[in-house]
This record gives sequence, C-alpha cells and structure tokens, in this order.
Amino acid sequence: MTIEKNFFLLFGLPQMYQVDTAQLSERYLSLQKALHPDRYAHQGEREQLRAVQAVAHLNDALATLKSPLKRAGYLLQLKGIDTDASSTTLSDTAFLLQQMQLREQLDEAQAAADPWRALEQLLADTESQAQQLSNRLESHLASDDPGVLAQALEMLRKLQFFDKLRHQIELVEDQLADL
Repeated sequence: MTIEKNFFLLFGLPQMYQVDTAQLSERYLSLQKALHPDRYAHQGEREQLRAVQAVAHLNDALATLKSPLKRAGYLLQLKGIDTDASSTTLSDTAFLLQQMQLREQLDEAQAAADPWRALEQLLADTESQAQQLSNRLESHLASDDPGVLAQALEMLRKLQFFDKLRHQIELVEDQLADL
C-alpha cells in the first residue's frame, strides 16, 4: 500500500490556497474507507501498521487542508519556506500595536454596559481585517518569488494573531454565557 505524501495530490486538489471543501470531504471519505485498518485485519502486522500510518497521514492531510491557516503554511512549506514560528518574528510594529489595542478593546468589552454587543462588534472588525489579509495572502501564495513568499509568511503570522484573538473573543462569550 502506498499513499501520496503531497496532501493536495492525495485528495486530487489543485495546489492552491482556495480548496473545494466538498471535494475534499468526498475524497476523504473515499480514501478513509479504502485505507481503514479493518480492511487489513486479515493481513500481517506489517500491513496493518501501514494501514494505521496511512489513516494517520490521511487525517493529518485533512486537518491541514481544511484549515486556511494550516493550508497556507503547508503551501509555503511546499515552496521551501520555513514556517517554524520560533524562527520568525513580525517586524510590522504598527500591526503589533494594533493587536495590543484590539486586546485592550477585548478587555473593555467585558466591562461594557452591553458586553455582547461590544464583543460582536470587535469580532466583526477582527474578521473583516482578517478576511482582507487572507485575500492578499491568496495572491501571494500563488507566486514562486522568494520575496513575495516572505511577505506571504508575514501575512500568515498576522492571520495567526487574528485567529488567536477570535478564539479569545469566543472564550469571553462562553464565559458570559455561563454567568
């Protein structure tokens, strides 16, 4: 049993930022059925182990391609860009200051007269900015120019900040719902 290492090829998808999630899910179910370890229960341990490894690879591929941030990082890795977060820091001080202000707004929203409305507005603003950045990232990921790909990596880092903030907003909403 051999399984394609490239996640895009594994699912028969073009190697690009936008993916057809319906095709991804459909192909996953088909591959999952074909590779399921139960199908190899009557074979030797070696084949059973390969089936387990193949399903683990398949699940990792699905998780990567379903997540826009993971997918962007994977595309950069395929183009030879090191995406290890510990090796790269953001150099855009204006963006970092904006992130600090957004987190202050999150703190203020919790104490607002109508925290739900304040959180809703903060989430909408955050998602709008993230979507604009994501649209720019898509065009950068299509390039093979190292300078453009370095900019794409910076955009990915910024999107990770927005994603973390979105999760923090959702946590605060959950805490408010529990009160």
